[in-house]
Amino acid sequence: MEELTSALNAHKDQMADLVEKLTAELRSSLTPAYNNFMGFFHAIDWREPWLICLVAFHAVLFLVAIISRRNINFQMCLFLLALAGVYLAEWLNSILANNWKSFATQNYFDSHGLFLSVLWSGPLLVVAIVVLVNTLFSLCYLIVRWKNAELRHRAREARNKQD
Repeated sequence: MEELTSALNAHKDQMADLVEKLTAELRSSLTPAYNNFMGFFHAIDWREPWLICLVAFHAVLFLVAIISRRNINFQMCLFLLALAGVYLAEWLNSILANNWKSFATQNYFDSHGLFLSVLWSGPLLVVAIVVLVNTLFSLCYLIVRWKNAELRHRAREARNKQD
């Protein structure tokens, strides 16, 4: 029994060391990413009217996606429009990069499109994922209803054959 206890304690100590090393590695790996994100976040002037409108647009779009979850046809149009917005992000970035002086105080639109990817494509992809998950749940519910109707139909046919 002592051998088993000592083996379990050794295993517990080994697992604790592994977890400690893993969390230390994750912390050291994620610190630069966190610092980059915070630098990106602080570099933006969030009081600009067009940025406030952009954030409001995405909030309203997300609410529309949640509220319209029962209307599958509307959700499919919303899904396609969100993906079209992501598809057109590169084109939109080039247009906004050329005309940024007319609506912004600084040029946020670099050649790689990082700003637009984070503040335009990212929220649109979140909306598309919400719509997709909702569609999958709706399809699962529809399959269950269809199978129940099929089983009721088979039971009715079997009952009619017996009569």
